[in-house]
Amino acid sequence: MTKIFCAPKDQIPEARHADTTYFSMYAHDGLPDVSTVGTSLIDEVKKAGLVPSAASWDFLTLALAVNAADHAVERSLSADGWTRTIELEVALYEPAPFGRLTIEIEQALRFLTGDFWRLRFVEGGYPPPISKHPVAYDADCVSLLSGGLDSLIGALDLTAQRRRPIFVSHIAKGDSETQVLYAKTFGGGERHLQWNQNIWLKPQREGEGSTRGRSIVFFAFAALAADSHARASEASSVEVFVPENGLISLNVPLTVGRVGSLSTKTTHPVFMQRLQTLWASLGIPATLRLPYAAKTKGEMMADCLDPDRLKGLAGMSTSCGRFSVYGLRHCGRCVPCMVRRSAFLRSRISDTTAVYVYPDLKAAQPDKGANDVAAVATAVVKVEDEGVRAFTAGQFVFAESSHRAVFEGVVERGLQELGVLLRSHHVL
Repeated sequence: MTKIFCAPKDQIPEARHADTTYFSMYAHDGLPDVSTVGTSLIDEVKKAGLVPSAASWDFLTLALAVNAADHAVERSLSADGWTRTIELEVALYEPAPFGRLTIEIEQALRFLTGDFWRLRFVEGGYPPPISKHPVAYDADCVSLLSGGLDSLIGALDLTAQRRRPIFVSHIAKGDSETQVLYAKTFGGGERHLQWNQNIWLKPQREGEGSTRGRSIVFFAFAALAADSHARASEASSVEVFVPENGLISLNVPLTVGRVGSLSTKTTHPVFMQRLQTLWASLGIPATLRLPYAAKTKGEMMADCLDPDRLKGLAGMSTSCGRFSVYGLRHCGRCVPCMVRRSAFLRSRISDTTAVYVYPDLKAAQPDKGANDVAAVATAVVKVEDEGVRAFTAGQFVFAESSHRAVFEGVVERGLQELGVLLRSHHVL
C-alpha cells in the first residue's frame, strides 16, 4: 500500500514518514521533498469571479488529490504491474459530508482507475476562494471544451441551438491555443475558464504515465463552474454537457487482453452515474448531460448542426492518444486516431489534419507496445463473423435491456466505421 498526504502547506508535518508522499495543495512550500498540486488555482478562481460553495470546492480539492496520487504512484511497482492500493489522506474545508460518502467515493475511483483506494478526510483544507469582483456570466449551461473533435462538435451544436455555455477547459500540452480559438469562434471567449492542475513531483520525476484518474479534475472544474453559476443565477441546477461519442465512452476492450492501460473509463455510463450520485449527495447543483452517448464519432460529424464551421475547424482538433509523444502530431494509428479518421470518412468531410505520422495503416505496425491496428481489425472481424453480442458479452450487465440494445448498436456501428477505414488501407 502506498500512502499519499495532501493538505495546505502549513499542514505538512515537519516529521515526514519515508513511506508517504506529501503534496502541498494550492501553494508552493519550498520544501525539496514535498510535491505540489493546484498551485495558482485559488488566484485563478478569484480572477474568474467565481463564488463556489464549500461542497464544490472540496470536491475539486479531492479530485486534485486523487490525480496527484494517481500520478505519483507507479503501476510497475505493484504486484501485478498494474493494480495499486493507494491510501489517500486529504484535508478538506468541510470533510464531514465526504466522510459519510467514503465507501461510495472509493468505489467510483475503483471503477475509474482500476485501483483499490482507501480514503481519509481530515479538517484543515483551504476555504472556498472569495472573489472581490463576483461575475454573473451570461450563460445557461456548462460544456467541457478539451480541444478534441467531440468537444468541438458539442460546442457547435450548443451554439447552433442558441445555448450559451460556460466553456471549461483542462489545459493540455498542444491544446490550449485551440481551446481559446474555439471558445472565441463561438462567441464564448468571455465565458471560457481554462485551468491547469499543475502537478509537480519532488524529487523531480516523470511519474505514472497512465493517469486514469485525470478526468475527475476536468469534471471537478465543471462542477465548480456550474455550482458558482447556479449560486449567481439562483438556478436549482446547471447542466454540464460532456461531448463524447458512445463508442469511446463505452470503450469495450477490443480483445480479451486489452484491459488495464488500454481500457479507460473516463465517460463510461457507470462512472457518470456514480459521479452524478456523488454530486447530488454533496449538494452540488450540476446535472451531467451526455448528448452523444448513442452516437458514433462519424454520426456526430455527419449530424453536426453547423457543418460549414465544422469543416473549417475539424482538422485543428486533437484526438491522438500519443499526441505529445509524437511532437504534437497525430500518430494516425492509435485507437483514437483511427476512430477520428473513420469519422471523417463516415461524414464525407475532408480530413484536413496537418499530418499523421503513420498515414498508411497497413504499414503502421509498431516496433514495440500495443498493436492497435491489429486489435481493431480483430474486433471488426469478430463482430462481422459472430455478431455484436458475442463481442460485447458481459460488458453491459450494468444497464437495463433497452439501454443494452442502444449500447450494442453504437458499438456495432462504430466498428463498421472502423472497418471501412481499415479496408480503405487494405488492412482487411
